Amino acid sequence: MSAADVAEVVARSRRFVRDVVIPAEPLTGTPLDPEARAALQRQARAAGVFAPHVPVELGGLGLPLTAWSPVFQEAGYSPIGPAVLNCMAPDEGNMLLLERLATPAQRESFLVPLAAGDVRSSFAMTEPHPGAGSDPAALATVAHRRGGRWVIDGEKRFISGAEEAAFAIVMARTPDLGERAATMFLVPMDAPGVEIGHAIRTLETAITGGHPHVRYHGVEVGEEAVLGTPGEAFRHAQLRLGPARLTHCMRWLGLARRAQDTALDRVRSRELFGHPLGELGLAQALLADSEIDLASSAALIDRAAASLVADPREGATASSLAKVHVSEAVGRVIDRAVQLCGGDGVTHELPLLGFLNEVRPFRVYDGSSETHRWAIARRAIARRRAEVEDGEAALDVAEGAR
Repeated sequence: MSAADVAEVVARSRRFVRDVVIPAEPLTGTPLDPEARAALQRQARAAGVFAPHVPVELGGLGLPLTAWSPVFQEAGYSPIGPAVLNCMAPDEGNMLLLERLATPAQRESFLVPLAAGDVRSSFAMTEPHPGAGSDPAALATVAHRRGGRWVIDGEKRFISGAEEAAFAIVMARTPDLGERAATMFLVPMDAPGVEIGHAIRTLETAITGGHPHVRYHGVEVGEEAVLGTPGEAFRHAQLRLGPARLTHCMRWLGLARRAQDTALDRVRSRELFGHPLGELGLAQALLADSEIDLASSAALIDRAAASLVADPREGATASSLAKVHVSEAVGRVIDRAVQLCGGDGVTHELPLLGFLNEVRPFRVYDGSSETHRWAIARRAIARRRAEVEDGEAALDVAEGAR
């Protein structure tokens, strides 16, 4: 796809979100009704902006990962935009995983309806403490072989979208395949033994379908439910987690841009002490810092996307860098917009408080900022150690050649 083609998709998405989606936004703090979402998705499909990341043969626009950011930012300009364009978590990440790993039968049963927006999905990895959270290796849910089937037992929590999902991709330890082996399973939400438990109330509402506990009591599935290679769930998860971190960054960066636009409109129209607010140095400093946060965030996202395509191993570090920076930068941008809008900024007359609620959890979701900082630092130390050791080895070789 050419740069001109991508630019046209960006322009169409921009018009659609501003002309159709924003006027349809529910009240702040109110999730999008499923029937309203379905109606808006039909309009998105007619406007040529539906499922920008999905391959053309599945009804999407076929954009490569390196072209997602500007389109996802336009979708994210509205909290409900990504759901309307069918590029919202967790469905978007699950589509990518299914596209890469699913068998032909799994594609037909799970990926095709998900890409069309006909069903929702969830990704069941996170568990109550001391199970898997920021550390996936702590996975406690277990699947054992029984005859020619698998039996899954365990409890998950914070399973986004589960209340509306038709199926989940379930991560479970499979000790029959090795002490540290884990496997992914495609499990319908109406399978016997699946129970949606306590509904966890959170700050944000853009991800509809809640974040409940989900329990698996002796859930039986066949070999056809295994997604990817048995025992390779941790490796397969990286196919999803790296890009999914970036798409969160893209969507919420779009919301931060809308907050900045709101602030820019306010400082142009508001006078203070006899001068337009935008001419006051303190206001200009806040606006400038937000412009810097927006630009640096976009650059880190683009760098990480290119790295994931070129070298997934290097891309993991780049996506961690982007995730930490963007998750904190978007909060700063929206908070400054609240400040610049004064009294209106802290009311529901403007949508900024809702925006703050949407982005604050991102510093925890997809690995906390602290977890990513720990990983970033470890990789940097290891990289420098290798550089020094390689340099010393080269010096020893040179000395020995004399």
